[in-house]
Amino acid sequence: MYKLIEAFPHNITESLEIASRYTFKKPKYQINNIVICGMGGSGIGGKIVSQWIQDEVKTPIILVQDYSLPAFVNQHTLVIGCSYSGNTEETLYSLEAGKKAGAHIIGLTSGGKLQAFCESNGYEVVLVPGGNPPRTTLAFSLGQLLNIFTQLELISHSNLERYRSCATFLLDNQEEFMKEARCLASFIKAKNLLMYSASNYEAVAIRARQQFNENSKILCIHHVIPEMNHNELVGWGLGNDSYGVLFFDSKDWFDRNRVRMEFSRDYIAKKHAHIYTLEAKGDTIMERSIHFINVVDWASFYLAELNHVDPIEIDVINELKEKLDKY
Repeated sequence: MYKLIEAFPHNITESLEIASRYTFKKPKYQINNIVICGMGGSGIGGKIVSQWIQDEVKTPIILVQDYSLPAFVNQHTLVIGCSYSGNTEETLYSLEAGKKAGAHIIGLTSGGKLQAFCESNGYEVVLVPGGNPPRTTLAFSLGQLLNIFTQLELISHSNLERYRSCATFLLDNQEEFMKEARCLASFIKAKNLLMYSASNYEAVAIRARQQFNENSKILCIHHVIPEMNHNELVGWGLGNDSYGVLFFDSKDWFDRNRVRMEFSRDYIAKKHAHIYTLEAKGDTIMERSIHFINVVDWASFYLAELNHVDPIEIDVINELKEKLDKY
């Protein structure tokens, strides 16, 4: 896992090299909406990219993490199926539904049934290097999704260049980010973790939750500001000193949300919670997101060490898949 996290900036560069080999055909019908299908480490890239481009893309994007698609899907829908292994059953079911609806389908995978499905039906498919845990291949899905949206003229080419610069950003700051991660892991140890972010960084918080779940073997919760101000903030009324609360301070808050964040942090601190603020580094939402993601990746690894658990092991997920295979 150490080597796989260390490779993140190099994966960004390799992802863009892979992207440069693909030219996507123009959809037969106008694209009026986009559905990205994907689970876990395979699917989180879609959520992250959709938040990166939400102020630019004019076409609605939704994420599907189940066995079916919304009824609105038709020939005017772009459906992107993301399954690193190529065998994620929920995604395969969704793509079959997309096929029946006449959607324009593109696959993103390392092989498996998804590659076979796309090739047998004449759909375009992007292949990335296989053989690693899906959660360690995020850089590849981010690059390929940005390339798909760029080539279909849904976003500008500058997004790819901004993503490319993230590799240098990581390499230039790697030692500092690893130190931040060690501090964060020490803070989290033996606490119940709760994370808060701005709403446009929710995908980053979800990614963090996934990493602490799978690598560190802990449960954690996330919520976003301003929504948590309308419900969860009241839930702190009785206080709880078993929680470690991580605030992702992205530095680019809408001004009224910054007031909300600072008020919330101060209020929760008075309720005996332990507070840790991770302040974003970077000049763009991409760089700030990548900073958060990289620090959390390292922190989840260091926390696994502190918890004496194997960050690679996911035996219970494999047991579930075996049970489903027999169903």
